[in-house]
Amino acid sequence: MVPRPNTLGEYLRARRELVDPADAGLNVAGVRRTPGLRREEVATLAGISADYYLRLEQGRDRNPSSQVLEALARVLGLDATATQYLLGLSAARPSRTRRPRREVVPTGIGQLLDVLELPAFVESRMFDVLAANRLATALSPGIRPGENRLRSMFLDPAEQDLHPGWEQYIGGMVAAFRGSLGTDVDDPRLAQLVGELSLGSELFRQLWARHDVKPLAGGLTRMHHPEVGMLELRREKLPIGDSDGQLLVIYHAEPGSETASSLGLLGSLAADVLREPRTSSRG
Repeated sequence: MVPRPNTLGEYLRARRELVDPADAGLNVAGVRRTPGLRREEVATLAGISADYYLRLEQGRDRNPSSQVLEALARVLGLDATATQYLLGLSAARPSRTRRPRREVVPTGIGQLLDVLELPAFVESRMFDVLAANRLATALSPGIRPGENRLRSMFLDPAEQDLHPGWEQYIGGMVAAFRGSLGTDVDDPRLAQLVGELSLGSELFRQLWARHDVKPLAGGLTRMHHPEVGMLELRREKLPIGDSDGQLLVIYHAEPGSETASSLGLLGSLAADVLREPRTSSRG
């Protein structure tokens, strides 16, 4: 029998190692050999026994009460999103074998991509690109069906070159990836992707080990495009109903801005490429 993953214990251990004892109200003297809080300190601050907390971390008790988890969340300094994630880990069902299935973008969303005059694409909960319009691919060659946004950001130097200072905000993308997956961690595709990224990127290994969680949200992003220069864009992530977590992602610029003009130029360049005649192979 394949052992169940100890996601609750791994999360508790990762988070307590990130807590500064002083932030938890502890007076610390001397050098501590381990980072963050000790197990017994977490237990005392949460009002539970050290032995019970040890059982939680080791996976010998997987069903603590919500009161216990909320007390632990308070000690670990978790925000509302991370607290909900912690509560969900306790309620997670045993893992089960899954059959891979092909995700299909709703027909109407596919038609919408074709008529939108903005870079737009659809991504899955795993951050796989399921569909994209030509302007999105012109913005970044990595935004095309079959690519994974997390893989591109960590393993594709060309994608990294598009995003100045990408290392400063990539942690938020990893945390949003965990937020997207929630407690659904038994998908074999996830293990394959995490394994690939862990082998290929030391930074990913460090960020994944933190177990940070944040909600999926849009925001500002800066891109340096090789043809149209610097772009300051807003990224919107819109959930698609009845789609198992698919998101419609749209990039747009402030009306009348230099970036808006650059997007227009990019659209013209992409249209010109589309209209170019194919070279005949016959002599």
